[in-house]
Amino acid sequence: MKGLFVTGTDTEIGKTLVTAALTVALQQAGARVAPIKSVAAGQVFDDATGRWLNEDVALLHAAQSLGMRPEQVGPMQFREPCAPHIAARLEGRTIAREPLLAAIARSAAMGDWALVEGVGGFRVPLGAGWDTADLAQGLGLPVLLVVGLRLGCLNHALLTAEAIRARGLRLAGWVANTVDPDMPHAADNLCALQVGLRAPCWGYLPRLRDACAASAARHFSLSSAELLQLLRDAQPALAPTETADLTAFP
Repeated sequence: MKGLFVTGTDTEIGKTLVTAALTVALQQAGARVAPIKSVAAGQVFDDATGRWLNEDVALLHAAQSLGMRPEQVGPMQFREPCAPHIAARLEGRTIAREPLLAAIARSAAMGDWALVEGVGGFRVPLGAGWDTADLAQGLGLPVLLVVGLRLGCLNHALLTAEAIRARGLRLAGWVANTVDPDMPHAADNLCALQVGLRAPCWGYLPRLRDACAASAARHFSLSSAELLQLLRDAQPALAPTETADLTAFP
């Protein structure tokens, strides 16, 4: 599997918007991209289709051009908008490591590049004894960090970068997303992030009136072709002997 694992400094800081925007940008460079929301908690009933659907899954599904079904974009969805292990428990289900990795691998195989979005921050519990950091490590993909620009983001971002590298994963880059448009000293915070994260900034998203994938894609720092080359250069995240063999899963 080639691609990125997209994580964030917290929940509700723009991971899905950035993933959808990157999907659009890479497709403009001719790449076949499979965006995947690994675990999604929180669904609404769509009267038009008569189905329950997670809004993040819907945004990623709309961005892709591979003909993926919603359940392939979001292989594990739950109704309740809460921590995923709690949402799973409420439905009498579990989030098991091997089945989830296998489902992600099947969806990823539909394209040449997989953009696998995590849930919440980098260390959100998924079940007994494992969390989203374990998921990222199992996938072995380089990581793109979405930093929500608001008070406290420096600490959150630097701790997350430290945790990513502690797992032996490569921090391929980061994207700044404006959560608080009135954040004081935003430029100074961006400078501190550039120094502290020790990874290239792929883009800076202002507060968008039209927060759709196409409009967000215009705020990447590089062209679509340059983003694709950056993605190529980031592979692989781990040494070949350490990379998870996802083909072994059914």
